[in-house]
Amino acid sequence: EVQLVESGGGVVQPGGSLRLSCAASGFTRDGYAIGWFRQSAGKEREGVSCISRSDGATYYADSVKGRVTISRDNRANTVSLQMNSLKADDTAVYYCAAGEFYDRNAEEYTYWGQGTQVTVSS
Repeated sequence: EVQLVESGGGVVQPGGSLRLSCAASGFTRDGYAIGWFRQSAGKEREGVSCISRSDGATYYADSVKGRVTISRDNRANTVSLQMNSLKADDTAVYYCAAGEFYDRNAEEYTYWGQGTQVTVSS
């Protein structure tokens, strides 16, 4: 059974940083692409960033470009999302998801974690 577990969320002041992690287990194939998505109250789910299965190709939403870095450690089966210069608009529940191909669209992902709350507030 594939499981994804997010961690690293919390409360941070504007301008601060957080590092989210997605721990994956139960894969029966040679890895998956991983995407990070977020959803805040009253808003649609938004693709934040994603990384391919093997060649390290990445995507960043315009809203986070230059402030966020996605990386993966295939030996540890983890994908991290380093978020810097956080703004109030970054407040949301952040989810990681696994799929065959890295894509900005949530519909392309098969497995989802439970989410971790990120709150940016002074």
